[in-house]
Amino acid sequence: MFKKILIANRGEIACRVIRTAREMGIQTVAVCSEADTRALHVEMADDSVLIGPAAAAESYLNVDNIMKAIADTGADAVHPGYGFLSENAAFAKALQKAGVAFIGPKPEAITVMGDKIESKKVALKAGVNTVPGDGGAVENAAEAVKAANAIGYPVMLKATAGGGGKGMRIARNDEECRDGLKRASSEAETAFGDGRVFVEKYIENPRHIEIQILADAAGNTVYLGERECSIQRRHQKVIEEAPSPFLDSDTRRAMGTQAVALAEAVGYTSAGTVEFIVDQDRNFYFLEMNTRLQVEHPVTEKITGLDLVEWMIRIADGESLSFGQDDVQLNGWAMEARVYAENPLRNFMPSTGRLTAYRPPLEDDSLRVDTGVSEGSEISIHYDPMIAKVISYAATRDQARTRMAMALDEFHIQGVEHNIGFLAALMGHPRFAEGRLSTDFIAEEYPEGFQAQDVTPDDPTLLISAAACIHRAYQERASMISGQIQGRQRIVSDDWVVLMNGEESTVSVTLRDGGYDLSLKSGRVAIETNWKMGEPLFQGEMEGQRFCIQVERSGIAYRLTHAGAEVDVLVMNPRTAELQALMPVKKAPDTSKFLLSPMPGLLVSLSVTKGQGVKAGEELAVVEAMKMENVLRAEQDGVIAAVKAESGETLAVDQVILEFE
Repeated sequence: MFKKILIANRGEIACRVIRTAREMGIQTVAVCSEADTRALHVEMADDSVLIGPAAAAESYLNVDNIMKAIADTGADAVHPGYGFLSENAAFAKALQKAGVAFIGPKPEAITVMGDKIESKKVALKAGVNTVPGDGGAVENAAEAVKAANAIGYPVMLKATAGGGGKGMRIARNDEECRDGLKRASSEAETAFGDGRVFVEKYIENPRHIEIQILADAAGNTVYLGERECSIQRRHQKVIEEAPSPFLDSDTRRAMGTQAVALAEAVGYTSAGTVEFIVDQDRNFYFLEMNTRLQVEHPVTEKITGLDLVEWMIRIADGESLSFGQDDVQLNGWAMEARVYAENPLRNFMPSTGRLTAYRPPLEDDSLRVDTGVSEGSEISIHYDPMIAKVISYAATRDQARTRMAMALDEFHIQGVEHNIGFLAALMGHPRFAEGRLSTDFIAEEYPEGFQAQDVTPDDPTLLISAAACIHRAYQERASMISGQIQGRQRIVSDDWVVLMNGEESTVSVTLRDGGYDLSLKSGRVAIETNWKMGEPLFQGEMEGQRFCIQVERSGIAYRLTHAGAEVDVLVMNPRTAELQALMPVKKAPDTSKFLLSPMPGLLVSLSVTKGQGVKAGEELAVVEAMKMENVLRAEQDGVIAAVKAESGETLAVDQVILEFE
C-alpha cells in the first residue's frame, strides 16, 4: 500500500481524502496557495507545501509546482479530488512518467471521456443512449445557429471540456444561440483553457440522474445505484439524493448496465460517474462521464456502506474489487445539501469574507458534514464558494428530508451571506417533498428569484413564543443588573406584545424550572429548553416537537431563523407597543439611477460608454466571480450619464459601475 499520498486540491474534498487516508494508515501531504496557508486541509495533513499565489492558475493548476512538491515530499501517489487537475490527462501522464501513482483512471480514459464530443462517439459505439445532435464543435455563431435550427430549439450550447455548470447555455431562438455561444465559449476558455462549444438538443423538464461505477484493473466493473441531482441552479447541483424517487428497478438496471458498458469500452479503472438526463417517461440519454470523484459521492457511500475514496486508493494500488454486482445492496435514503457563501435574496450572488462564527450541526449516524473550513476561515474571490456539504441518512426519503431540515436549522454561520435558508425552504417545499423534480424545479418554483416572502414561518406560534421567552430572559438579566446597581431588583413583567410580520400578538410568559409556560390568544403552550443567553441556537421542545431557532440581535429586535424563514421580531410591553405604532417608517434609498455590482468580482468588460442610449435588456457589463461570468443588463430604457469603473477593475459588492441620467 502507498506510504504517502499528496492531495492536489483544497477545501472540503482535500479534508475528505485526508480522513480516509488517515484511517488507512497512509501519510498525507497538502498543497496550498498563499491564500490557503492556514486552511483546514493544511492543518489536517501530515505535511504541506506552498505551491504559488492565490490565483488557481498559478497554484492549484500549476502542474510544474505540484510535481516539484511531489518530488520534495517523496509522495508515491496523488489524489486529485474533483475540479482543478482531477480530469487533466497531461497531469496524469506527468505522474505516470515520474513513477507516481495517479488515484484515478488512466490518462487515455480521461482524454476520451473528458471531451464531450469524443465521449459521445464512444457512447454510441458502446450502445449507450445519447442526446440528439452531431456533437461536433461549432466554429462561430453562424455555425451554431445552423446546427441549432437543424436540431430544433431549444438547444444546449455546451463546452467540450470541463463541467460544473461552466460553459453551458440554453438557447430558444437564434439571438439566444449567438449570445449563448459567446458566453459559453468565454467561460470555458477561462475555466478549462478550451473554448470549444458544441450544440445538442435540450430535453425539456428533464431529471438529472447519474450512475456511480467502480472498476478495477482486472476488468471488474460494478455500478453502485444512482443519484438524483435534478435540483440545480445554473446547471450547478444544489441538492442530491440516493436513490432517485423516480426510477424503478428496471430503469435502474438498464442505466447501470449502459454505464458499465461505457466504462468497459474505454478500459476505465477507479471511481467514475456516468451522467444521464431522464425524461418524464423514463427515457434516458447519456450526458457525460466524470472521470473523478463527484461532489455528491457521500450519498452513495451512505446507502451502500462503501468508502469510495478508500476503493479509489486500493484500485490505484492494484487491488481488485472484493465484491461483484450481486453483492451491491442499496439500503435507506441519503440526501446532500451544498452550503455556499452566496446570497439567495440577491440572485445567489457570491459572498466573500471571514467566517466570524461557524458552528455546524453535530454529526451522528444520521448526519455527516464534509467541510474545509472552520471558524475564522476566509471565503475568497479566488475559489468556489462552497462552505460545506450536509448529508442526512434515514430509512425513508421523508425521514432523510426531515433530518436534513433539522440539521440546516442547527447550522450557524456568520460573517458571510449563505444559502442555508434557501436549502431549508427547498426541504419544506411541497413539490420537493412529493419527489416531483426536474432540472427546471428552481426556475419554475421561483420564477422571480428567491424572495424573502417565498418563505413564511411554518409555525408562527413557535416563533412568537420563542421570541417572548428570549425577551423574558433578557429582561430577567437586566433586572438583576439593575438590582446590583440600585440595591433593589425590579419585578419583571410576564405580559408582552410581540410584533412579527406586521401583526401583534399578546403573550404571557411564566418562567419555571426547565422552560417556560406561555399563554397566547390561540391557547396555552409549554416550551422545554435549557437555552442560556448569548447562545445563538434556541433549542428545545414545544408540545413534544423538537425545534431549533437561530437567534441574533437586530437593533432592538430579535432576528429569528427557522425552517428557511428569517424574521425580525419586536417584543415590547403594552405601552411601548402603543407608541411603536406611531413611529414613521424610514424609506429605502433610491438606487434606480445606478448600476451596482451585485457581487465582489472582476469587471471583465463594459459594453457602453458615457452618453450612450440603452434599451431594456441590453448588455451593460460582465462581472466574473468564482469562475462564473454574470451579465448585467439594463432594467429599463435610459442614457448613460457616467462610467464609474474600468474593465479589469476588481469590484466590491454594491460598488457603482454606471450612472444613468
